[in-house]
This record gives sequence, C-alpha cells and structure tokens, in this order.
Amino acid sequence: MRNAVLAARELLENLTPLKTDCGRLCQGACCRGDENTGMLLFPGEEALYKDCPFARVVETDFSLGAAPALLLVCEGSCDRKNRPLACRLFPLFLRFREDQPPVLRMDARARAVCPLTDYGLKALDPEFRQAARRAYELLLEDEACAAYLRALDEAFTL
Repeated sequence: MRNAVLAARELLENLTPLKTDCGRLCQGACCRGDENTGMLLFPGEEALYKDCPFARVVETDFSLGAAPALLLVCEGSCDRKNRPLACRLFPLFLRFREDQPPVLRMDARARAVCPLTDYGLKALDPEFRQAARRAYELLLEDEACAAYLRALDEAFTL
C-alpha cells in the first residue's frame, strides 16, 4: 500500500461533502449499482480489500497509468472507515490543464447520481474541500498516483 493513498484516506476519514449525511438527498445513490459498478481503486489500494466481506475487487478492461484499472464493487453498504479513496473524494475530480496547476472540480460523471453537482464546489463543506485538496496534493507527490490521476483525467474528461 502506498503511503500517499493511506495519508489521503486518513485526511478524509471523518469528512463528507456536507456536514450532514449527503446520502439522504439522493437515497445513497453513489452506494448503489449493479454487479459490475464500483469505485476505481488508487494504486496499491486493492491490498486493503483482499478479504473484504462487503465488496470484491474487479479488474477492468482498461488501464490507468501503467496498470489495469481496478474497481471495488460493493454490496451497497460498508463500514465507512473502509470506504475506498474514490468514495471519500466523491463527487470531486482533479482536472489537469496544460501549463497550469491542477484544478479541483465537480466530477461530471457524478451528475447522474449526485444532486450536489448542480451547485458546484460552493455547495460542499469547506473543510471537506480543503481536505480533498490536500489529499490530491499528497497523491501528486507519489509518482504512481500522479500518473494514475493524469490518466484518469485523460480517460474520463467529458
């Protein structure tokens, strides 16, 4: 497990996009899916889910960075302390621009399930936004995580 991923997870362990349970707005839409829908795992994060009772790791048919992308497909509920980093960062996304620092944005892919995306970053708890920015900074300091984030932006920018 990469230290950057663990540190980023820790920063967001007790924070969510709103001070209240944002899942009440959408009835937990981001936690529901079918047998092939899940959250992408950051490099090395799959080790935390080797014997997971509430989810399984699934290899996708595409790569991010230098490795095949892995999804954590869950049963719809989990021990919140065991949420993957992608869940902790949801609905945020790091966007890269040429010759500019990366920008924290709402993830356009989240629009299908997250009503907060209609209101932009200002709708999110400032403490959550700050922790997410710091988490991304930590991830960018790790070569594999930085490559993963760049590949993710390139692959999923709408």
